[in-house]
Amino acid sequence: MWRAYSDMREANYKGADKYFHARGNYDAARRGPGGAWAARVISDAREGIQRLSGHGAADSRADQAANRWGRSGKDPNHFRPAGLPKKY
Repeated sequence: MWRAYSDMREANYKGADKYFHARGNYDAARRGPGGAWAARVISDAREGIQRLSGHGAADSRADQAANRWGRSGKDPNHFRPAGLPKKY
């Protein structure tokens, strides 16, 4: 998850947020049940903090949908925006 977060910050690419959410959760879940559990706990905590700080509820729900998508083993590229460098 840290690698996806770091890549998201580095890319600074508009519209790529959901892709990086899905990718981070996908990568964590591929490490086994403990990785999926940790991804869920971290994702839920992050979204909870963002909601408390005024982050929009609709955006938070969309982030959580991308998180669940990745954790379920589905391809994170579903959320990949056009033009995002192949490096990511």
